[in-house]
Amino acid sequence: MKDHLARFSLKGKIAFVTGGAGLLGAEISQALASAGARTIILDLDKKRSQTLVDDIVRAGHQADFTTFDSIRLEKMKDKIDQLVKRYQHLDIWVNCAYPRTEDWSAKSEDIKLASWRKNIDMHLNGYTWLSKLVAEKMQHNGIKGSIVNLASIYGVQGADYALYEKTNMTMPMAYSVIKGGIVNFTRNLASYYGPFGIRVNNVCPGGVFDHQDKNFVKKYEQKVPLRRMARPEDVASAVLFLASEAASYITGATLMVDGGWTIQ
Repeated sequence: MKDHLARFSLKGKIAFVTGGAGLLGAEISQALASAGARTIILDLDKKRSQTLVDDIVRAGHQADFTTFDSIRLEKMKDKIDQLVKRYQHLDIWVNCAYPRTEDWSAKSEDIKLASWRKNIDMHLNGYTWLSKLVAEKMQHNGIKGSIVNLASIYGVQGADYALYEKTNMTMPMAYSVIKGGIVNFTRNLASYYGPFGIRVNNVCPGGVFDHQDKNFVKKYEQKVPLRRMARPEDVASAVLFLASEAASYITGATLMVDGGWTIQ
């Protein structure tokens, strides 16, 4: 009988996670490391990243940290070249960074054009340009790798603004542009690089619990068929699946990790 569980192993793989010390990034980094990958945390928060690396190493896995600014796109080709030279391989790349301006949470009527442009440039162009460069590097080195982009339920459907009533929260309108663009770009990149054995997929989380306003959490959970918000490990497990050989015949997919939110 085939060892199907072995197909989830990342032993011998090198994995990179942008935003690898964040709420979702940290859990993804731990998941990939626990599956056997040497996981490289790419982030700007040195203290938080090093603490995460220490935790992973203490658990008996492999991890490292490299300072990485995902919005400095003009330097990204050289940066990726340096990473591959240092770590010798590039098997898995996860885009999980969440760059945004200080006024990111402004209501639609208060958004400034400069802010709109900057957020789309940092986030959408960051993900797509990096994915393009990584795919090119994989092709050049003959690596049949896996790229996973973090998108969102709001990349495939409109926001429910009623959820934010009587809270100090909102859903930035640029978010829909960014995540919707990532979803369709991923499909196109998967189509282009499929003949080279390079897989590119999306994970679309629903709302992830992070101690939000209680009114928001209550209304959100009532709308979800599974009656709860997502946990970081829910998202990390989906990324681990898409990064592994267990998903070797899956590319261009948009995997919803939303408790059933988008089925309604």
